[in-house]
Amino acid sequence: MSVFKRKAFYALKDWKENFAPHYAALLEGARRVGKSTIAEEFAKENYRSFIKIDFANVEPEVLSAFDDIAKLDIFFLRLQTITGITLYPRESAIVFDEIQLFPKARQAIKYLVADGRYDYIETGSLISIKKNVKDIVIPSEEHKIPVYPMDYEEFMWATGNTTYNLLRQLYKTNKSVGNDVNRKLMRDFRIYIAVGGMPQAVQAYIDGKNFSFIDAVKRSIIDLYIDDFKKIDSSGLIGKMYKSIPSQLATKKKRYVISKATQKRQTNRDVERFSDLLDSKTVIPCYNTKNPSSALSQTQDDDTFKLYLSDTGLFVTMIFEISSKSGENIYAKLLSDKLPCDLGYLYENAAAQIIACTNRTPYYHTWEKEGSTHYYEVDFLLQTGSKIIPVEVKSSSNKKHESIDEFCRKYSKQTERPLLISQKDAGNEGQILFKPLYMLPFILEDL
Repeated sequence: MSVFKRKAFYALKDWKENFAPHYAALLEGARRVGKSTIAEEFAKENYRSFIKIDFANVEPEVLSAFDDIAKLDIFFLRLQTITGITLYPRESAIVFDEIQLFPKARQAIKYLVADGRYDYIETGSLISIKKNVKDIVIPSEEHKIPVYPMDYEEFMWATGNTTYNLLRQLYKTNKSVGNDVNRKLMRDFRIYIAVGGMPQAVQAYIDGKNFSFIDAVKRSIIDLYIDDFKKIDSSGLIGKMYKSIPSQLATKKKRYVISKATQKRQTNRDVERFSDLLDSKTVIPCYNTKNPSSALSQTQDDDTFKLYLSDTGLFVTMIFEISSKSGENIYAKLLSDKLPCDLGYLYENAAAQIIACTNRTPYYHTWEKEGSTHYYEVDFLLQTGSKIIPVEVKSSSNKKHESIDEFCRKYSKQTERPLLISQKDAGNEGQILFKPLYMLPFILEDL
């Protein structure tokens, strides 16, 4: 498998220059997003030697070495003897892969970092699940680095598409590119939407595999997640919560309701299960903010939220129950934007992923229409200083934007340059800016 250029790699460089040896690096993210590869490649390139301990496949004698953690000289000697790798003070690193599987090692980080001889890189998924931190003291000496599925820029790096910087330059001109060019650029982006950012799926695309094969790769990842959820909770309800996300986004209200997923009255245990789902990093919560006039995080409604998948490619796979016969046809229609259905929620999920990959928590706002049982809803809110940018996402070139108009009227003092994101070329209508979806990363860079 190819080693892809990843932004988390550069985050590790920053950690090594500014935080090591006083902190261990913790690469945290969902399963199969590339954490282990990033950690190993970084250790290869930046240290004289390194030892990698994979707790998903570890020899018993390595685990027993942690019994001597109070005697670090003995601990390091045992590791070197078992692995046959020599460690050099301040020139070597130890990688703890899938550290959530052996909490004792994570607890030892405090003492290992204090010793100062070597640098430490941890990788973990499901890292905050209660059973994985039970009976241990979580070390404060961890520098957390989130790892997401590959974003659009990383996808372009991987596929050899060199147009990303050109897109950034086009964005800065604040001018339209013309319908023909925009259609080409949107088709490129729809390829990313279809494949997604899971390295295995990206590798299959690079290898020239057909979309039926790529879809099978993505489905295997979804199945892996479902199996992981069953290990956390044997009821299978966490998996039901996960798989219900597309259908709940497809409703008019879009709001996620736990009981709709479980098909039963919500219990306190269901809330715990949902918390475990959030901790898995396989989903992106988007909270309703009660008062967009102040800091969004301070007015979020923890009980009212939308839920997205962390990867757009997995979202596509979950939407369509694709057989080998129908797969190619469905993907061909998706890429050419000819599917006979409203895919607004797919483009909304892509936007949520773009926002989340910048380490921002997505927010939205909904409120009652005066004299009506219906609601206004602004899909996303972005904060820039003391101002709020309302964002609406559409799959078509539909210019209707009633919710944004009302938001701008209601919160006029707090609102700045409202955005309508769609497949349409850049433009404006009054104060509202129209931007194609592939420009959203550059909008976020400007904030």
